[in-house]
Amino acid sequence: MSLRLEKVVVTYGRDAARTTVLDGVDLEFTPGTLTALTGPSGSGKSTLLAVAGALLRPDSGSVLLDGEDIAPLGDAARARVRRERIGYMFQSGNLLPGLTVLDQVLTIAHVNGRRPARYRDRAAEVLETVGLGHRLGHRPEQLSGGERQRTALARALLLEPSVLLIDEPTAAADRSQAADLAALLADCAERQGCTAAVATHDPAVTAAAGRVVDMAP
Repeated sequence: MSLRLEKVVVTYGRDAARTTVLDGVDLEFTPGTLTALTGPSGSGKSTLLAVAGALLRPDSGSVLLDGEDIAPLGDAARARVRRERIGYMFQSGNLLPGLTVLDQVLTIAHVNGRRPARYRDRAAEVLETVGLGHRLGHRPEQLSGGERQRTALARALLLEPSVLLIDEPTAAADRSQAADLAALLADCAERQGCTAAVATHDPAVTAAAGRVVDMAP
């Protein structure tokens, strides 16, 4: 699925306190390729992901998903786009205490109004792909930082999204796991053919990415 941002502007604050975070951004993402967004804190990496993922409406500009501009859509239509086309992996992982690894992944089916029981085999398959096939019954407190991030990735991939957006995936992983996780992200993007973008400060992630976009002002 093609994803393109055209002349995107995002500002925060009002009057004298107004700050422009994205100023006329033009950027096209390539399906099947992991694109790394780099730059210092405050350069707009996470904001760009939020705009691309229909979580944030830009002040102006277009967000073209397969040629359809999703920026001006209403809240209900934008929520439908998020459910049906986009997978997210956030920095914290956002795992739920008390749920097993398998059930963590299945929550995304429930959130999207689907019967989780129908996706158990698919969830187990994706967890095997990310190297957690032996951890299905474990809970977050029993996992390493890297394993928690792999669980979050499996959850994002469960419904085979066309677009995968990832924010600082190795922040909670130790250095020995960061390179493995970065390679896994790139491999998943290529294997699933999805359009994948990752905001990162980590050289291991940029090294694994097929393309690097520097957002430094």
